[in-house]
Amino acid sequence: MSPTDRTQNTTSGTAPSTHTFQVDLRGVVDLLSHHLYSSPRVYLRELLQNAVDAISARRALDPDAPARITIRADEDLTVTDTGVGLTEADVHTFLATIGRSSKRTAQGGFDNSGLSAARADFIGQFGIGLLACFVVADEITVVSRSAKSPDAPVVEWRGHSDGRYTIATLPSSAKPEPGTTVRLTPRSDATQWTRHGQVVELARHYGSLLRHEVTVTDARGDVTHINAPAPWDVRHGSPLARREALNAYCRGTFDFTPLDTIELDLPLVGLRGAAYVLPDAAPPSRRAGHRVHLKGMLVSDQADDLLPEWAFFVRCVVDADGLRPTASREALYADDTLAAVRDALGARIRDWLTGLSASDPALLHRFLGIHHLAVKALARYDDDLLRMLLPWLPFETTDGNVTLDEFARAHPVILVARTVEEFRQVAPVAGAAGLGVVNGGYTYDSDLVHRLPEIRPGTSVADLDPGTVTAHLDAVDPSAELAAAAFLATAREVVGRFDCDVALRSFHPASAPALLLDNRDARHERTRARLADEADGLWADILGSLRAQVPRAQLVLNHLNPLVRRAASITGKELAVIAAEALYGQAVLLTRRPLTAGESALLNRSFIGLLDHAMLGRETADPHKES
Repeated sequence: MSPTDRTQNTTSGTAPSTHTFQVDLRGVVDLLSHHLYSSPRVYLRELLQNAVDAISARRALDPDAPARITIRADEDLTVTDTGVGLTEADVHTFLATIGRSSKRTAQGGFDNSGLSAARADFIGQFGIGLLACFVVADEITVVSRSAKSPDAPVVEWRGHSDGRYTIATLPSSAKPEPGTTVRLTPRSDATQWTRHGQVVELARHYGSLLRHEVTVTDARGDVTHINAPAPWDVRHGSPLARREALNAYCRGTFDFTPLDTIELDLPLVGLRGAAYVLPDAAPPSRRAGHRVHLKGMLVSDQADDLLPEWAFFVRCVVDADGLRPTASREALYADDTLAAVRDALGARIRDWLTGLSASDPALLHRFLGIHHLAVKALARYDDDLLRMLLPWLPFETTDGNVTLDEFARAHPVILVARTVEEFRQVAPVAGAAGLGVVNGGYTYDSDLVHRLPEIRPGTSVADLDPGTVTAHLDAVDPSAELAAAAFLATAREVVGRFDCDVALRSFHPASAPALLLDNRDARHERTRARLADEADGLWADILGSLRAQVPRAQLVLNHLNPLVRRAASITGKELAVIAAEALYGQAVLLTRRPLTAGESALLNRSFIGLLDHAMLGRETADPHKES
């Protein structure tokens, strides 16, 4: 055995041998089309990206070099650029090796061909290149001439989707000027992606803000210009003209006229653009889809991590140089740079918001009328914004939808209902009694109202206690309560099974027959107690250990209401039960909370009972009733 033979060793086994991965190109293409890219349409973005990067590389050698990208949509699709081109060595290195990038060395750094200074102008980073085009093509032909040498040969690379490729040298007349032409021969099931109309749409979608001229030519020679300077990069004759140009871009891009436009400019990452304020309210849960371009090329039109979550009232279009795309180049890479950009853009929008109070109060009122929820979300964490805008924000109160500043002038003591249900229970009575109650059941409202004394000294804010409302209910004359004792006893028996007590009081408005005083915590505790009673074993012990003393709900009947006074005089047991059920059911409905199964049954039973009693009474009183 030769001492240099490393393939076997009789004493210690077989030594490792070196092999090369065999790549199944069809499998790689299937992986790209089904798992990396969202749609086959990205093939045109890859071609545009390679063309732009080639032009950037040539401009690094010759700043006066032409910068054009010409797309021809015929039977085949061709993309021609005036970029740096490829030498024969480049073709062998970069087109014949899957995963190798013309912008990266084998060590992971960038090439040292004299073009690294222009690296900041490159869009692509991942070396996938033409491979993505096999998603729609059976055959790709690349004809290229390098700009690095005046006598550089014309090189043709022809690749097939099964992994075969050929390389040939062509006469100089095949490409007189430096640059590259890529020709795609589409697969029979992908021809729709290379038709002229589709190509124009895709080119505009991805390349509308590219900084080099892009045109699409059809079979008749008609030329369509794809891109134009971004409106924020164009000098306008007046601020009004600039504003209208930005608004027109919003209408064309997002199909709405903005309430206002906020220009964005972050020189450290080469970011410029505009944030458009939505003219209609948007729910906070709906993340806005922002359009993000990198060096003019569209990366995503659904980027929801460009702005803080609270800024859901704007949609942005930006073009940046310093952000990183993900591997698919269809989203932004979540790194420290993106986090810093998000914070900086959020600060810019906040500055616009705080400046409105001084520059345009009318616009501020319009904005708050639409997007007050967004401002409330931001004000919880921004003390400056809280002090400036909290008095302007509208809240639901017993005086209607008013600002806190207006409400505090009428009510030095402000009570906050913790839930929407609680507010709806007490609002009519509290309003008639002159109490100032704010509905704190909506998102952010309770926290913000409790911070009002920080901004308006002398104002007192406290949580609403049902006992506070009860204290404003007038006791009835003892003789009236004594006369109603029988009915009240029946009513307590009827509603007692819902852990509710009954009281007779006088309060305004007189049109309200009954008021149900309850709160969510008490209902939860009663539900827990009921489950503990129904459970056995371990669950009963666990639920029993959580037992807490909570007040029962209270059905307060209004003695000023004529219907209640008539019900209190009922002597018949059956009708008294029906009347008590009806009064309780109506009071529950006014709270607008979900009904339990027992309460639904009670409502049905009381309605049918009242209807039956009315019909029976009518038949009894009818002298023409048949015997």
